[in-house]
Amino acid sequence: MQPFSPSVLHALRAATPGLENSAYFNYAAQAPVSAKTLAVAQRLQNEESARWPHLGAPMREQTEIARTALAALLSADRDEIALTGGNSHGWGLAFAAMGPWRAGDRILVGRHEWGGNLAAMALCAGQAGARIETIPCDAQGAVDAAALEAMLDARVKMIALTWLPANGGLINPAAAIGRIARRHGIPYFIDAAQAVGQLPIDVEKLGCDVLSGAGRKALRGPKGTGFLYVRRDFLPRLSPVFADRLSALTDQDGAASWRAGAARFENAEASQALHGGLANAVEEALALGLENIRAATDAAAQSLRARLAAIPGVAMADLGRDHSGLVSFQMDGIAADAAARRLAERGVTVAASPAFYTPLDMQSRRLDQLIRASVSYLTLDEEIERLANAVETLRR
Repeated sequence: MQPFSPSVLHALRAATPGLENSAYFNYAAQAPVSAKTLAVAQRLQNEESARWPHLGAPMREQTEIARTALAALLSADRDEIALTGGNSHGWGLAFAAMGPWRAGDRILVGRHEWGGNLAAMALCAGQAGARIETIPCDAQGAVDAAALEAMLDARVKMIALTWLPANGGLINPAAAIGRIARRHGIPYFIDAAQAVGQLPIDVEKLGCDVLSGAGRKALRGPKGTGFLYVRRDFLPRLSPVFADRLSALTDQDGAASWRAGAARFENAEASQALHGGLANAVEEALALGLENIRAATDAAAQSLRARLAAIPGVAMADLGRDHSGLVSFQMDGIAADAAARRLAERGVTVAASPAFYTPLDMQSRRLDQLIRASVSYLTLDEEIERLANAVETLRR
């Protein structure tokens, strides 16, 4: 059952500029922001331009409003939240703070790990002689928690998981991995770029030490925003590699110390206008209810999967038992990037997911590209039909 009535859904869409002229299926890359989120960010930017000599503390309040909203979204404490420039920015800051790495250290990753995270691991830890090893998958293609436990020894210094991979509909068993990591005292990083704003999140139940997220995807926040959760008890194990007047404090004698809490990963150049927009987007998601958002997104994704699977020459490519709002498929005789271009000519927006997004998984499945149609609680039945009809036309 759709948790949002047709009248509520149409009101939400009417309050979202940019959805009028196309069938949009690229929420996993950039979700359209609401008119109110846009207005908040614009108002704050205008205030900053008009009053820049007198801003001071009032503008800084936007960061704290966003921090409070994000803490509620994650069931975390405010001092465990840092605002960042995006998902990869936050994840990379936390990973860089993990060093030093040594020869023989092991980092265990899911097969679906984001390519940018893998690059950071290889360049920072791999050059020191640390090994990056892939956790086997179960029969459905998700990370296998039992196989992970069998891999553990004293040399394992970190476990990394991309919860909802960018190349398809898989939802990895993040909480099951977290129970193993916590039991063995191994640092556990979750890339939640696609999960935040799409699924209910409780960091304590996940058992993670670090979790990163983006504002521009399912949260429908401004591009250039993100956040980092760092568990309070884990924070002393991290040594940030960057400091400025915001992240670190100096006394009158010049002695320096890190700012309290996860905010030591923030920097003074952050945009308060974007933070205000992000805060509004998070508050809108909380008001709608993450359980409702999850149910509506899942209903749209299931409907789209069923409709596409019935089209001759279309092969669904999602893994796992439980699925996200990212729907991946292939079309016989048409490459993913060509399909995305030809669908765009028909007013339907999808994405081509290349191998470098999730290189370990794509290589394992011998895939070069996938077509990705990502849905939202805003997705209409008629949009799904429009996409399916356009795919059928291309197949003919």
